[in-house]
Amino acid sequence: MADNFLEKHYEEYEARKAAWLRKKKHLPKQKHHLPERPEDDAL
Repeated sequence: MADNFLEKHYEEYEARKAAWLRKKKHLPKQKHHLPERPEDDAL
């Protein structure tokens, strides 16, 4: 296997991983939305 098969596939993997990390970094952070509690008139 002198055709650098593993090296080529590893380079492709690194490129996909870098693109995924760039995309992940630019996504807006999801805020945790807590449902509003209704005011209790019984108090």
